[in-house]
Amino acid sequence: MQANTPRPRCPDCNRPTSHCLCPLISPQPSATQLLVIQHPDESRHALNTARLLTLGLDNAQLLVCEELPPEWQAWLTDPHWQTRLLFPRPDAQPLDSRSCPAPLRLVLLDGTWRKARKLLHVNPLLQQLPAVLLDNPPTSRYRLRKASEAGALSTIEAAAEALATLEPGFERERLLRPFEALINDQISAMGDDVWQRNYR
Repeated sequence: MQANTPRPRCPDCNRPTSHCLCPLISPQPSATQLLVIQHPDESRHALNTARLLTLGLDNAQLLVCEELPPEWQAWLTDPHWQTRLLFPRPDAQPLDSRSCPAPLRLVLLDGTWRKARKLLHVNPLLQQLPAVLLDNPPTSRYRLRKASEAGALSTIEAAAEALATLEPGFERERLLRPFEALINDQISAMGDDVWQRNYR
């Protein structure tokens, strides 16, 4: 019996080539530098929004790890930059130009809440960064995951809101275009009945 042949995938967005999202990705600039630290378990997830996020920005990088490599520890402590962690810690300040003065580096953690907290736990340097949070975040469009915490957003949604808050003229919808297509494609694949029964 012949084994199933894996479907070819786009090397950039990592989607099956028949469902490649790259035509919807239009990278845009930002004065804010973004670092997305992704838990390794999340990198294998089909709905990987961190990859779409970093493809959609000229000034963003994706780091897949649990413990930060030494070179990234130096990046986080560069005295020429103001570095903030976008995470709803109890001491987090509302994100705005006062809590995030330029030149700014913004760090986001990508994973489930449990995995994100593990990233914080094993990296004391992340714990030491001043934390900021989104003030009155919108309802998530991530209709395929049930968040365990109120106001939770996917990584790409959180970044879009943060940059729209910090930088006048930033095109939030331009960044979210492939994300919307990804969600709609997954709902179409599972069928509306299944989606209604499990996610509505």
